[in-house]
Amino acid sequence: MLDQIKIRRALLSVYDKEGLLELARALQKRGIELISTGGTARALQEAGLAVRAVADLTGFPEILGGRVKTLHPHIHGAILAKREDAAQMRQLEELGVTPIDLVVVNLYPFAATIAKPDCSRDEALENIDIGGPCMIRAAAKNYPGVAVLTAPEQYAALLQQLEELDGCTSLAWRERWATAAFGCTSRYDAAIHAWLEAGPAAAPTASGLPHTLDLHLHKIQDLRYGENPHQAAAFYAEAGGMAFGEQLHGKELSYNNILDIHSAAGLAAEFAEPAVVIVKHNNPCGAAIGSDLLEAWEKALATDPVSAYGGIVALNRPLAAQALADKLAGLFLEVVVAPEFSPEVLATLQGKKNLRLIRWPGFGIVPGMRDVRKVSGGFLVQGVDIEPADAAGYRVVSRRAPTAAEHQALLFGWRIAKWVKSNAIIFAGPDRTIGIGAGQMSRVDSSRLAAMKARSAGLELRGTAAASDAYFPFRDGLDVLAEAGATAVIEPGGSVRDEEVIAAADEHDMALMFTGLRHFRH
Repeated sequence: MLDQIKIRRALLSVYDKEGLLELARALQKRGIELISTGGTARALQEAGLAVRAVADLTGFPEILGGRVKTLHPHIHGAILAKREDAAQMRQLEELGVTPIDLVVVNLYPFAATIAKPDCSRDEALENIDIGGPCMIRAAAKNYPGVAVLTAPEQYAALLQQLEELDGCTSLAWRERWATAAFGCTSRYDAAIHAWLEAGPAAAPTASGLPHTLDLHLHKIQDLRYGENPHQAAAFYAEAGGMAFGEQLHGKELSYNNILDIHSAAGLAAEFAEPAVVIVKHNNPCGAAIGSDLLEAWEKALATDPVSAYGGIVALNRPLAAQALADKLAGLFLEVVVAPEFSPEVLATLQGKKNLRLIRWPGFGIVPGMRDVRKVSGGFLVQGVDIEPADAAGYRVVSRRAPTAAEHQALLFGWRIAKWVKSNAIIFAGPDRTIGIGAGQMSRVDSSRLAAMKARSAGLELRGTAAASDAYFPFRDGLDVLAEAGATAVIEPGGSVRDEEVIAAADEHDMALMFTGLRHFRH
């Protein structure tokens, strides 16, 4: 197997023409013959480059509106012939086929096409590339003698190879490009498979989840470490997906940072009003809405100012208020994430050397997203926790209905409960958290913890509303909430002892609302 292969002929056929002309000029300058198809050939010819059309090479025109153009022995024989096999090379010579040493192909934009809301079936089908994947796979299979590029960002490395090796490519780089090429075609086919499996002709499943789940992820970055410093970690993203916003400043992100950012931004995105969320160890330790972000920050911080130290702060509005930037800069925080930062605010926060600033304008949990977790032997897959936007299905089960202020506080606390580790209990006002009890094995313990946290922060519990992410199995949890000062409670209901819990609410003259929905978060 030869290490260095001289590039004499190159086939270029690309949908994405970024960097194409620069690449083609550099190849032609080295005396490399250019072969091309359709729109790529036209772009090269219009730029004044000498290019040989595939139809001229094969002696057969493009047919079926361009559906068939490169599927021909003069193309695939030229790519697939083993350079070190004398018999195969003699056969090429007898047939008048000249080897192709470089294949540069990228594919029709199938994923982008089906992402359009008005995409028709016919449009999707026409954007399933056939000849492109065939050429890519052929060249990648024969990487000992052929170089294959599938993305514009690979062009620079090729040109550097040609410069350093006098017009040749090395075996190591050809293998690297072949690996990327098979990844490219694998992801492409997976996108088509997922589209078809989600279509009306797909075999139904009881859960609505697909029979086969294709996960094709690419590494965005290595992380400082995992949950603990002795654990290696990296962040992978789905193809075509927005990775994790844009980091504008600060140290590299860690595994825990990303988990916390997801939770903080997810909760902040729940609110239409200006909202601030402070997260610590993947639980909110304070959340509030206000007339502006500064007001929301003051209320969120007051919930648990001790735990906010070293926390992650998410804002659902652009951060432009200098007064708020000064307050954030005055507290030790790990991360601040917002849709945008004004230049003045950015300059202030960049004064904190290690503070990570994340610009993430498009965050949102949407229907169709899936939650995927690795466990021993496989994966657990579920839809994300989204409930109807209105509270039409909620019902008051106590004698007393909540007041308007209590009702608002109940709905606010219920939104928070979804993002708190179970067992979750939240004391809330209409616009802020008062006390949060998270991750306890007993719902009564979570209730006591939430009350204790509120008292330690000097906050008033009398008149608050309490939210529980799941039903109370006994009345004792409700008794603890009433004793602490809560006057209204929201929970899913559904316990065999619901009547006992309702009776407890009536004894305490509390308003009790059942949602019919549970918000476990493990």
